[in-house]
Amino acid sequence: MKVLLLGNYKYDRQESMQRFAKLLNTGLTEAGHEVRLLRATPLVGRLRPAANGIGKWCGYVDKFAIFPTELKRAVKWADITHICDHSNAFYVKYLNSVPHIVTCHDLLAVSSALDEIPEHATSWTGRHLQKMILGGLRKAQHVVCVSEATKAELMRLTGLPDDKASVVYNGLNYSYSPLPEDSEIALMKEVDINQPFFLHVGGNQWYKNRLGVLKIFSHLRSISPSQAKLVMVGKPWTPEMRQFIALNGLSEQVIELISVTNEHLKTLYAKAAALLFPSWREGFGWPIIEAQACGCAVFTSNIAPMTEVGGGAAIYVDPSDACGAAAMIANSLNRIPQLKRAGLENAKRFSATAMIDAYSAVYQRRAL
Repeated sequence: MKVLLLGNYKYDRQESMQRFAKLLNTGLTEAGHEVRLLRATPLVGRLRPAANGIGKWCGYVDKFAIFPTELKRAVKWADITHICDHSNAFYVKYLNSVPHIVTCHDLLAVSSALDEIPEHATSWTGRHLQKMILGGLRKAQHVVCVSEATKAELMRLTGLPDDKASVVYNGLNYSYSPLPEDSEIALMKEVDINQPFFLHVGGNQWYKNRLGVLKIFSHLRSISPSQAKLVMVGKPWTPEMRQFIALNGLSEQVIELISVTNEHLKTLYAKAAALLFPSWREGFGWPIIEAQACGCAVFTSNIAPMTEVGGGAAIYVDPSDACGAAAMIANSLNRIPQLKRAGLENAKRFSATAMIDAYSAVYQRRAL
């Protein structure tokens, strides 16, 4: 089958979506499909390569004024066109006459633009863009969601009939796995991986609840004093986080890692005592299965889709109650070996092969 994958604009810096499109491209090709990965080419955007400010507007010219002509030519080749990220659903209007699907990863930005998330205000341009995205999702022939929780949100916000949406779980986009006993460990000067530490992986979006991670860790230290540290992988700390760390005497206990390779992240997952992932909202929750695939115990929120993805292999806490979450974690530390074994088994549900097979089946149904 000829599959046209529609990927994300380079200067939007959506790294996880770039990895998702690459995983599809590689997996579908290996499965015997003829695949082309197409994305808007930075032309005007090269004048100011950025995802905000003037660079954002330059990118709009590339995406909205120039790219549609190329897209309309490209779809004539394909048996099916796959918009890999719902944030490009505004291109659906160019696909009405050809078989197509859209993958929906989460609807946080759409909800925010509808004033459903007071923690995150949306600009006028953002509201207009999200309205276009929501309109594209409503008109799509079929929408694949990455979790049942995301599908429920899609149905609520779009009113799509149930037969126009389905669920395909994400597959791991890197060879996350336990470290062999005799392997050469990727060392990091910032972290002594032979000393106990908890791990958090995530950006500074409000829903990642990174300040909540710090609060949980602070309470955990008071409940169960130990030499364990907290390693936070992601974006640079916010001023609010730095202030909390300073005021609570955590400067020597919390480590900030900004740029981490997949191999180093794999090592961190494999050597951590546990992953702390008390997010408020997610579309899927990649770190949960990445950690479990490496044999790392997971403590995450008692909210879908975290409960859906973690299955029976994680401990679920209330992200709004840092003290209670810390107490539950402290009381569950003796279950770490059991959680690691269960996590390894649960992670098998999210193989790249299973994802590719599921998408291939969706393509076959939609292209008929």
